[in-house]
Amino acid sequence: MQEFERLVTIMETLRAPGGCPWDAKQTHQSLVKNLIEEAYELVDAIEADDAQAMMEELGDVLLQVVFHSTLAKEADRFDVNDVIRHLCDKLIYRHPHVFGEGRVSGADEVIRNWDRLKRREAGKKDRDSIMSGIPRSLPALLYALKVQATASRVGFDWEAAEAVFDKIGEEVQELVEAFKTGEPSEIENEIGDLMFSLVNLARKLDLDPEVTLGRASRKFVDRFYAIECAARGNGKRLSEMPLDEKERVWQRAKADQPNK
Repeated sequence: MQEFERLVTIMETLRAPGGCPWDAKQTHQSLVKNLIEEAYELVDAIEADDAQAMMEELGDVLLQVVFHSTLAKEADRFDVNDVIRHLCDKLIYRHPHVFGEGRVSGADEVIRNWDRLKRREAGKKDRDSIMSGIPRSLPALLYALKVQATASRVGFDWEAAEAVFDKIGEEVQELVEAFKTGEPSEIENEIGDLMFSLVNLARKLDLDPEVTLGRASRKFVDRFYAIECAARGNGKRLSEMPLDEKERVWQRAKADQPNK
């Protein structure tokens, strides 16, 4: 706790008169971009299994928590101790099988109990939809995953992944038909439906679509870099390199790195 108190003191000093001009002018709204970036940088560190980077990025995420709490304290709304106290109380309340007399058969029942207890909490009991608690500002893939998982918990779901394959085929056909019409809004709608179905398939296969697409994108970048290197090696601009030559380099990179 000594180091945590030191962090809070440093943050308050940065915000105080005579402190840091940049820190002093920040608001909850201006820090949103930083919060999101720090979270994704932590994800990168976790994906790389880099302990040093994880430590640093966790610190940056913690800084955002302390920064926002300091802003709230200055406005007499709450402080970091209130944040921690509320979190502790929530963890105890939502884990009656650990801190109370409750019993669970496994992780799936823990999740069901968590959702049930969460809906009973102040400010959440009056929600008119079980979807209301899902932040609409989530990245689109993650939002789709949360929506589908929430629907699944009340029995609205495909029974097996095979059924989702059929749905994907249906959505592809509808996209083809929309493309033939040339109507941009219809094409957009059908692409959205197809992507939503692909997220559903990933979920049914116990895959995280955000992680899956991220890996596919990084794989593309690595193979594209091989094309750039080949162009430089031949003294060509990338735009001057014939498409069939780019394709040959791509396929060679794909063979060299089949699982990357």
